[in-house]
Amino acid sequence: MPDRVPVVSVLMANRDGAAYVEAAIRSLLDQTLDDLEIIVADDASRDDSVARVRRMAERDPRVRLLTAETAGGPAAARNRALRAARGRWVAVVDSDDLVHPDRFRQLIEAAERDGAEMVADDLLLFSDTDAEAPRLFFTGALAQSPQWIDPVAYVRSNRFFGRGPALGYLKPMIRMDALRRSGVTYDERLFLTEDFDLVARLLFAGLRLRTYPEPTYFYRRRPGSLSHRLTPAQLRASLAADFELRVGAPTPEVLREVERRRRSVKDALVFGEIVEALKKGRWREALRWGAGRPRAAALLRLPVAARLNALFAPRPAPAAADAGDAPATREAVIVSRQRVVGATNGSSAYLLQLARALTGDGWRVRFVGPSPAAFGRWPAMRLKPETDVFADYRLRGAWRLGRWLIARDLRVAPRALLTVVEAVLARAGLRRPGWVKPAPYAVAAANGREDALFVARAVRGRVDAVLADYAFLAPLIPYALAEAAPGVVVMHDLFSSRGGAFARHGATDSVARLTAAEEFALLGQADAVVAIQPDEAEAVRRRVGRTEVIVAPMAVDPVPQAQPGDGSALLFVGSNTAPNIIGLRWFFAEAWPMIRAARPDAVLEVAGSVARGLREPPPAGVRLLGLVDDLEPLYARAAVVISPLTVGSGLKIKLIEALGRGKAVVATPVTVQGVEALVASAATVESEPAAFAEAVLALLADPEKRLRLGEAALACARRSFSPEACWRDLLDFMVRPERSDPIEEDDDACVLVSEGGSIRAGTLVS
Repeated sequence: MPDRVPVVSVLMANRDGAAYVEAAIRSLLDQTLDDLEIIVADDASRDDSVARVRRMAERDPRVRLLTAETAGGPAAARNRALRAARGRWVAVVDSDDLVHPDRFRQLIEAAERDGAEMVADDLLLFSDTDAEAPRLFFTGALAQSPQWIDPVAYVRSNRFFGRGPALGYLKPMIRMDALRRSGVTYDERLFLTEDFDLVARLLFAGLRLRTYPEPTYFYRRRPGSLSHRLTPAQLRASLAADFELRVGAPTPEVLREVERRRRSVKDALVFGEIVEALKKGRWREALRWGAGRPRAAALLRLPVAARLNALFAPRPAPAAADAGDAPATREAVIVSRQRVVGATNGSSAYLLQLARALTGDGWRVRFVGPSPAAFGRWPAMRLKPETDVFADYRLRGAWRLGRWLIARDLRVAPRALLTVVEAVLARAGLRRPGWVKPAPYAVAAANGREDALFVARAVRGRVDAVLADYAFLAPLIPYALAEAAPGVVVMHDLFSSRGGAFARHGATDSVARLTAAEEFALLGQADAVVAIQPDEAEAVRRRVGRTEVIVAPMAVDPVPQAQPGDGSALLFVGSNTAPNIIGLRWFFAEAWPMIRAARPDAVLEVAGSVARGLREPPPAGVRLLGLVDDLEPLYARAAVVISPLTVGSGLKIKLIEALGRGKAVVATPVTVQGVEALVASAATVESEPAAFAEAVLALLADPEKRLRLGEAALACARRSFSPEACWRDLLDFMVRPERSDPIEEDDDACVLVSEGGSIRAGTLVS
């Protein structure tokens, strides 16, 4: 075997896990920290688990398979894997569970920063059925911040039928050298509580355990799993193991907690006898057991409570159609933090167009907004008719009343009132008092625990594709629990390329500061990335090799003929973002004075929410229209559409809209970045203020020139930006077969070892 030491050795015990083991292994192979080995110790499975794992091992040398002739239980299987492990860290993952792709990287970085020998994260508990909704395991302080767990707290949390989270369910990562020095291994007598026993003895040996609130281990709850079956034999084995824990207890306080835990195990044993007697109608026997141990009898409240909960629980969703029925519609979910109430800005328009393209291709598209930050400073928002493309629209922290979404957080209302007062004062010519700061851009907000849980509950695996709106949401894709569905990031912009351009203008990016390494790590967590223009697509391909990159520009439905417009009217359309604000200020200061000097009748109409970002009064001849329900009359009237952008990335959607409306366009090189060749003859491109102004004036003076340029624009739109041209590659990707491949039976077991590997950065839920 090679001498290379991987960073992580994953121990995976498997017994008849054919239904889940491939998904579990795939979630490990997708780790951003990919210098690892996955040791699957099969426990004499009776299904085709071995064949499935063997096939994966043949394709990826990081997967190793150990087989056994007879079943020894999960503890024995993990010990076999542990003896074969070579990593600097050991991670235990069950064969029916999943892990977040950035789990190992984050936990190891946290352990090395904090000096912990054992680290564990929160669990996202989920089920394959509708019996219970996904939920998070940690409560209280554990859910708020990192915590050191001492032996007393650890043992106390693991009393049977206790109230708090039993920390024995956690799947810690353990530093290998500390584990070897301790001499602790799994107790092979235990078929239940073996994880608790191992960690307890490691704590007794002096290792330090630290927990972190990020829910990056996905714990599958299913009736057939060992952790849900309490048999008398298992409980007696646990009693015996706990008796030995007494010997190793390092302090009297720990010893008292071990004794209390042992009493809880005895209560569980007697409770089992009571339940068994009641099932068989032996009431006197049940009463004798209960009289001898009243605490055990008191546990009868648990099944009663469970029965009541089941009685009043929401009805499960209808079962999937049988094979003989008509095929179900494919479902896609778009996860977005945007305020998507309609085509009110370029990015929302692009997202809605993507949804329409999917719908037209036979998909049912759902919208999931994981953060109430989408409300911004306003307590309500109204969905426009174009959002009807979504079969379902869910936003965390919102009540739905028809087309209205109402914020549940009542603190938004006072901020909205102050914002209105400030606007009234500004219109009266008074200085804004600055009571309310602009709401931060929600698209780049940190992914919180509640965001992740909302996605898990809203989707629950019932989709065929998951699309994250912007790279910042890539870490939320796994929480959809859609194991076989492709995860796609709709990129919009390459943010890491924007910082230098903003700095040259003395400004900072209004959305986020993101390094190239951080951005490409986020994009690398997806199966595919949708880039809006070719240059940025190529940049992603160079840095994210295993992720497919698809170019899907903004599409447009061209008007029948070019529109030369009125000889004195200019138009700019844009939302309240830094690139639009900076571009307009440049135009106002540098080009507009020259245009007005030559054409005093020239008028610039500015449509869109960009007007809110222009706090200073506009120069003479400029009309700030704000949001406009119908842009068509403005486009028809305009002689020239301008796009004077000096910073930004992505494809400038308003450029494509202007081309599709057959307009004469004067733009800067930043506007046409990535599509220079496509629009070379369809728009006038100038970078210097004087040349920009001269181009505008020449078009204002010559209707024939405007008409010719508008016709070229229209031809470009029909050729390069039709819906078919823009969306076909993405639609083809969405219907490819899932990543798993058919398994071929093979009688020979194989043990393969990994070669090479690297650590790559990523971003987790925080």
